Formats: sequence, structure tokens, C-alpha cells
Amino acid sequence: MTEPAASQLNRTPLYIALGLAVVLAVGVLVGAKLVYSTAANQPVSMTALDSPDADSAECRALLDNLPKKVLGHGRAELAEPAPAGAAAWASNSLDRVTLRCGVTLPLQYTELSTLTEDAGTKWLQIIDATPGSTMQTWYSVDTFPVVAVTMDSTAAKRADTPVADLSDAMAQLKKTDSAPNPIPLTQLAAPHAADPQCRALLPALPQDLADGYTRAALPEDYPGLLAWVKPGHEPIVVRCGVADPAGYQAGAQLNQVDEIPWFEDTLLANGTTAGTYFALGRDVNVAMSMPSSAGNAAITSVSKAIAANTTAR
Repeated sequence: MTEPAASQLNRTPLYIALGLAVVLAVGVLVGAKLVYSTAANQPVSMTALDSPDADSAECRALLDNLPKKVLGHGRAELAEPAPAGAAAWASNSLDRVTLRCGVTLPLQYTELSTLTEDAGTKWLQIIDATPGSTMQTWYSVDTFPVVAVTMDSTAAKRADTPVADLSDAMAQLKKTDSAPNPIPLTQLAAPHAADPQCRALLPALPQDLADGYTRAALPEDYPGLLAWVKPGHEPIVVRCGVADPAGYQAGAQLNQVDEIPWFEDTLLANGTTAGTYFALGRDVNVAMSMPSSAGNAAITSVSKAIAANTTAR
């Protein structure tokens, strides 16, 4: 046997191994694609929620006009029993976009809310405050019925306006003016808002109160009130000179932050993720509405300003 022939024979097992590797790789890719496609075609389960207009003619028409794809995700079937006014798009079991028509606007929609306009529709973004969650819901605030679109950051694909693919369908809905909810703490009586200590406290509060929160321009003059806003989140609101908290009783649990004892009035927290707190033990009462996602920096800054600009009783 010549040397070239021997060399050729020695390469044969290598060629066989390479061929098997290629076949295996192709098989893995085909299998993965099949699994991915199967997951994408699974019906999406959506629970029934309080959606008073979900079965309206307007919602039924909207569902008929929805696009086949949203953010690149294909329209998905809904698992039975499918709630009225609902739709979904999915690429797999995790990357999903869901839509509900006929919902009510959330209490987080206030005069301070930051709105995003897309193709004539105004949207309110609400970011889930649950630690570790990346879910976000977009509410149409100027249409009838109200539409809510929910996704996580992966499904949103970092889009600035992830509801843009729905613009043609949304354009068919009737435009309406939905009154925003009151700004937190504006329902409280503030008989001492003009107190000199309040006039000293408010200017002493920082322009940037917590991560991403900046001072807001109030739509009208509310005595003793300041607010800070962050897109997608509930505002932080401080009001000086308010009356004693109605829910406070002797012996109630207080939380000490630096020199200031705070009382949390849970009676005012129904339907919102924000807590309402009252700084006690000073010549003037100070109330603060703050979402849990704002962290400790905000209440610490306010506590220091209260201690420096008001007198202890």
C-alpha cells in the first residue's frame, strides 16, 4: 500500500465523525425549533378580571381589528374559558403580550401622571413595583373602552413605545376625556399650610428626592403641597400643615426615621401601591404619600428637612 492511500484510509473515521456531528447539530437545531414553535403555539391562559366594558360592541370590534403581530410576537389563542375582551401574542411560554379591553383606569392615573402619545392615543405606563418584576402595563386614557396592554421587559424588546403596533386598531375607538384621579394628599385638610414652619420646610426639600424622581409642576395651587414624579411610577407627595391623622390612636405603631416618628395610615391606602405616612411630634403635621418602590432615600431626606425646619412639641 502506498503512503497516499494509507493517509486517505486514516482520514475516513474523521470524515465519518464530522458527518455525524453535523447531523447531530442539525437535529438539535430542528428539535429546538420544534419545541420553540410548539411553545409559541400553546394557548395563553388569562384570568377573568373586573372589566365592565369587556363584552361591549366596541371591544368585540377592537379584537377583530388587532394586528397579527405585536413586537414581533404572533397572535396566540386563548385557553378556555377565555375572558371577554382579551387577546394575546406570544413567541414562547415566557415572551408574551396580553391585551384587555373594557377595563377601568387605575387609581395611579392622576393629574401628575406622565402620558405617552402614540398615533393619537394617550397611554399611561404603570411599572409593577414588585421587587424583581419587570412587568409593565399601558392604559389608554382617552379612549372608550379603556385598553390595557401588559408585558415584561423581555417581551417589550426595549421599545420606547411598545404599544405602537396597536395604533391602527386603537384609532377605531371613540375618543373620550377621562378625568384623572386627585393627586394624593389633596383630599386632606391642611389648616396650617400657611404656618411659617411650612413655608420654611417646603423650599428646603430637594429637587430630586429619590432615584429618578424630580420635582413636579403642580396643575394648580395646593397650599403646603409639593410632589415629585417618575415615569411609570406613582408620585411622591409631601403636604405640610395637615390635620391630625384620623386613623391614629394612642399606642399605634410608629416607625422612627432619624429624629422623626412616622405613623402609616393604612386606611388611606386602599387601591394604590403607595403608603400614606404622617410625621408626628412636631408643631405642624407633615403627611407623605410614597410608593414602596421609592426606597428609604425619600423618607430619610424628608425626615432630615422636617427636623431642621420644624419645632418639636
